Amino acid sequence: MSNDIRVPALGESITEATVGQWFKTEGDAVKVDEPIVELETDKVTIEVPSPAEGILEKLSVKQGDVVEVGAVLASISQDSSKKSTGPKNAPEKKITTGMSKEEKTDTEIFVPELGESVTEATVGTWFKSVGDSVKVDEPLVELETDKVTLEVPAPASGVLTSISAEQGGTIEVGALLGTILSQDGAQASSDGVKTGELTVSTSPKSSSLDEMPPAPSARKIMAEHNLEPSNVQGSGKRGQILKGDVLTALSETRAAVSRVPAVARTSLPPDDASREERVPMSRLRQTIARRLKDAQNTAAMLTTFNEVDMTTVMNVRKQYKDLFEIKHGVKLGFMGFFVKASVQALKEIPAVNAEIDGTDIIYKNYYHIGVAVGTDKGLVVPVVRNADQLGLAEIEKSIGNFSIAARNGKLQIADMQGGTFTLSNGGVYGSLMSTPILNAPQSGILGMHKIQERPVVIDGEIKARPMMYLALSYDHRIVDGKEAVTFLVRVKETLEDPQRLILDL
Repeated sequence: MSNDIRVPALGESITEATVGQWFKTEGDAVKVDEPIVELETDKVTIEVPSPAEGILEKLSVKQGDVVEVGAVLASISQDSSKKSTGPKNAPEKKITTGMSKEEKTDTEIFVPELGESVTEATVGTWFKSVGDSVKVDEPLVELETDKVTLEVPAPASGVLTSISAEQGGTIEVGALLGTILSQDGAQASSDGVKTGELTVSTSPKSSSLDEMPPAPSARKIMAEHNLEPSNVQGSGKRGQILKGDVLTALSETRAAVSRVPAVARTSLPPDDASREERVPMSRLRQTIARRLKDAQNTAAMLTTFNEVDMTTVMNVRKQYKDLFEIKHGVKLGFMGFFVKASVQALKEIPAVNAEIDGTDIIYKNYYHIGVAVGTDKGLVVPVVRNADQLGLAEIEKSIGNFSIAARNGKLQIADMQGGTFTLSNGGVYGSLMSTPILNAPQSGILGMHKIQERPVVIDGEIKARPMMYLALSYDHRIVDGKEAVTFLVRVKETLEDPQRLILDL
């Protein structure tokens, strides 16, 4: 009886891979789930495990071959009478701690799934060093993506024996971060320093770039373009150079040759230069910059203004805030009113809740309201989903939880996806007036500002009222001026007469 080893699914839109390193040869004994061969795609390198225990009977493909998903790679005979005749597999990582072999357990730490469409991250701060003791679920390292910063916990208790990804490096989902000698295989002192002798010797699977050669397809392209491996940043496992890495390096080289700086940086006097500090932009800040500029370049952005008398909302809040907090366990703020007022206006003016997709307009018959939150690492926009189905208390709880998570770096990717309209409250920082930039691909964003007493004329009399300027930035390609003005007027009317929310007016 034999089992075929086939090319597994490689991910969305990926139909083929290049055969990389074989870890076993014909005649070798293999165990279930033991890595047999490495496959390389444009983006990642994956190991194909054995589906059964037995003898590797036949290799159907060789290193460098291009294979499609589902193709047979090799077959395994489950006849245990056959003995291994091939060469031994490459030596695996060995960690000596002066303990018996049965007690040693290596646990590898990998980059977790980072969310939809997010394939890579930058390594931030390592909270532990090699040799430190760690506990299961204890944060080990911080990873920074375009949208959030997240902590990777220890999958097991033990001693951190290796760090494979240094701070500042870019790594893909599934890449190796480090290794832990699990608690049953190591004894660590309470102060985090290893107590026994720790000797680490690595196999080619976890060695340096010199010992982990570029993938076959990558070597071919580098040879064609006279590109040295030292000029390519490998993103595969253990720093292996993949085909996609070479293509990226070639693209960057061409761009650098053709790029002409628009403005040359002026030379500074030595005294000024010594007082400067150059700090790399975080991935989050780079993404914010890129998305905001893309919104300006793409949308026909325009801003219309109005002002709202906050007297009624402030009186309602003052009258019921204590009772509201006792009943719902959350403070009654202003954001809940603005979210509800915005939803009412979006129902009447659906173009503000829509987006452009090519030559089509997509009208969203649901209301996922993004609420911009400022953090020390940049602006993030978590989304209150189905806000039309939530009460004030539920909205306030959601916003409060998001604010805490954002400031603690605990927001998830899913928390910030799918918004249809955004609120930005610059008033908390004292802003009196601004023109917010669209959160693409959305077609509208409402800017809230500082509440300030100003003289207004009411029934022929000048009175001091708590007034707030409102600013609606919108994409004029899809939202007409009349619709934008009407939207803002509806928000104003609802806030000045909150009973409209009860009557659904």
